[in-house]
Amino acid sequence: MSPTYDVIVIGLGGMGSAAAHHLSARGVRVLGLEKFGPVHRRGSSHGGSRITRQSYFEDPAYVPLLLRSYELYDRLERDTGRDIATLCGGVMLGRPDSRTVAGSRRSAEQWDLPHEMLDAREIRRRFPTLTPRDDEVALYEARAGLLRPENTVAAHLQTATRQGADLHFEEPMTRWEPYRDGVRVHTSEDVYTAGHLVICPGAWAPGLLTDLGVPFTVERQVMYWFEPTGGVGPFAADRHPIYIWEDPHDVQVYGFPAIDGPGLGAKVAFFRRGTPCTPETIERTVHDQEIAAMAGQVGQLVPDLPGRFLKAATCMYTNTPDEHFVIAPHPAHPGSVTVAAGFSGHGFKFVPVVGEIVADLALDGATGHPVGLFDPARLAAAPA
Repeated sequence: MSPTYDVIVIGLGGMGSAAAHHLSARGVRVLGLEKFGPVHRRGSSHGGSRITRQSYFEDPAYVPLLLRSYELYDRLERDTGRDIATLCGGVMLGRPDSRTVAGSRRSAEQWDLPHEMLDAREIRRRFPTLTPRDDEVALYEARAGLLRPENTVAAHLQTATRQGADLHFEEPMTRWEPYRDGVRVHTSEDVYTAGHLVICPGAWAPGLLTDLGVPFTVERQVMYWFEPTGGVGPFAADRHPIYIWEDPHDVQVYGFPAIDGPGLGAKVAFFRRGTPCTPETIERTVHDQEIAAMAGQVGQLVPDLPGRFLKAATCMYTNTPDEHFVIAPHPAHPGSVTVAAGFSGHGFKFVPVVGEIVADLALDGATGHPVGLFDPARLAAAPA
């Protein structure tokens, strides 16, 4: 049997790589296991960009975690020299009573976050690429922007390795079991023991966490890149913000500046509106009718953007019924297993603080961060 570790981390995507970073920074012996290669494109932590924002329409309870996440992202960028965060500003657009606008405003006001409310005329003046309807408004947040997911994962893997973590790629876990005062983990290559197990399964949560009692579902999501009519100049990050737009039918679209230079376009996507899948059955081909639907929707707000279609890529959302996270000790194994799953399409901006929380739970059994919202007991199926 291989040497014993203090903590084994299953999954080295966004959350798992951050957990390995924070755990190894505290001087414990860490083994990270990943079924694919480093910074792979088979899960949910790829696609070149993710939105980050603090005026959080999902729930004001997330704001303290976002503030800490911003601090940790800044530190990670400084420590590794990687390009991770671009705070280009962001607009959350829609009718004043839409979830996107009203929810963002509620969080901003509750936590006294710097923001501006813009009417349609002011939006068009300040951001000529956007053409909202006359009855639409926006919350503008200067501290919003984008994150680069691949660079984030690579940075956390880099620092975890530098801090002494053993990271094994192309080595999937086959099963785990309680063992003495900790756990024993079987993989395709070996058997390992540890005092604690951290499970960050991404879209593999429904299979790996069946005993948690949480009804996780997985959705196929598509990201699209278009070359704007007239080129990417007006869509540069110093001129064009990130945006989330909710139309009168409650359909949300989000998009980014053109961050990769001429010829590589600007990225857009529907927020949710995915189709059910599993990691094994996800359809990786993006069809013409999907491209047409995306172009037709985003063209209502950004008329120059559909332009010419360049490419598309798929990823997965792992959803909980209420779209809030699951971060907690495993209720059946509270002293030896911690889970972080179900990030429901809005988790990447929290990656470094989730890693910090997971390290707290694994080593101390508790965290000072507000995580009551993420208790799986709220979702566990009632006994038959």
